[in-house]
Amino acid sequence: MIFHLLLLLFSGLLLFRSANWLVQGIGKVSYYLRWSEFVIAFFIMAIGGSLPNLFIGLSSVAHGIPELSFGDIVGNAVVDLTLVAAFAVLLGSNLLAEGKLVQTSAFLTIAIAILPLLLILDGTLSRGDGMALLLVFFLYSWWMISKRHLYEQTADLTNQRPPLHRFRTFFGGLIQIAVGGIVLFLAAEGVVRSATFFADALNLPLVLLGILVLGLGSALPEIYFAIAAARKGKSWVILGEITGSVIVLTTLVLGTVALLSPIVIHDFSQFAIARFFMIVSAFLFLIFTRTGRKITKREAVMLILLYVAFVLLEIFTKVWCNPDLAYCLKEGVSMIQ
Repeated sequence: MIFHLLLLLFSGLLLFRSANWLVQGIGKVSYYLRWSEFVIAFFIMAIGGSLPNLFIGLSSVAHGIPELSFGDIVGNAVVDLTLVAAFAVLLGSNLLAEGKLVQTSAFLTIAIAILPLLLILDGTLSRGDGMALLLVFFLYSWWMISKRHLYEQTADLTNQRPPLHRFRTFFGGLIQIAVGGIVLFLAAEGVVRSATFFADALNLPLVLLGILVLGLGSALPEIYFAIAAARKGKSWVILGEITGSVIVLTTLVLGTVALLSPIVIHDFSQFAIARFFMIVSAFLFLIFTRTGRKITKREAVMLILLYVAFVLLEIFTKVWCNPDLAYCLKEGVSMIQ
């Protein structure tokens, strides 16, 4: 028990650190290649920040428990739409949502985020559903690329440095990508193994661990990036990261997992609360970005309270309202002690 607890904590830390290495490495390469800020915001921050979820999904498929990945993605999406936005506002400034592109993107994000919940209503997210989600991702990416002229600024932080220094930075970025990818894979394997152990030992649903533990843990890099961008006053970058991350999670990552191994949910009641809060947080996020075209500190506090209510209800209904689960959890705590 203690070994798997330490494995979970250590793997979670590695997951966070390796994701940072990977995204930093991609950032150095992109700066050297002089990609636009638009490309960096959407394709690096959103897709790069979702890599822990992808590796967890691949590891879940390898272990024959793809439903763990589904819980992870739903939990992470709720975190993105509540905590990530809220912390960016509270530790930075009001999150501005000005511009037609931002408003349209926010609306599409909500529609796409709810799509997997509709596809799995029959209890199965099939390979056909996975292909449909991947198609939605590519269509959305094409739409975003078609709007790239709105963000022509080039992010070239190394342009003023000597060519040799720039190339060293580029080469160092490639090494970070390689090392980060390897460590990320190992960390995801450790997270899935320890989560499976606790689910069996404490008789807890994998769904609960995926939604609460993995969902929050894998969202830590996104929270970190959002806070860093907020302190620089880059509201559109934060919104691009949040909306892009939710879309990448619910289409590219979930679609890939479903394509490799259909996700079958035998007891969909386990997702009832998560589904409800994901829909509520999505609509609240949309409403806040449309009223006054910004998310204020007051609204940020409301988003945090919404997430706290989500966590408490998940724990209350899945553990303390179930005598068997409550007993197993208490026994597990006794074993640790």
